[in-house]
Amino acid sequence: MLSKKLTVINPSGLHLRPAGVLSQTAMKFKSDIVVEYGEKRIVAKSVLNVMAAGIKSGAEITLICDGEDEEAAMKTISEAIESGLGEM
Repeated sequence: MLSKKLTVINPSGLHLRPAGVLSQTAMKFKSDIVVEYGEKRIVAKSVLNVMAAGIKSGAEITLICDGEDEEAAMKTISEAIESGLGEM
């Protein structure tokens, strides 16, 4: 299991478009991928769960990847989040 703290840089937080990019990216991997935000644990493969979490710009989240391709998942998803999920 790998975990990494990240900061959401999207100006509007994780609304529909970046939440969709995050979920689509997470679905490419077999590993379980969870985003922790405050007390919430969000399954990253569900765009509705990601949107419902209300993650705002500047929020600190923890990305957790657990499974057979966890290293590749962590690298790809953390890079996507750090680059603004296609919005920057």
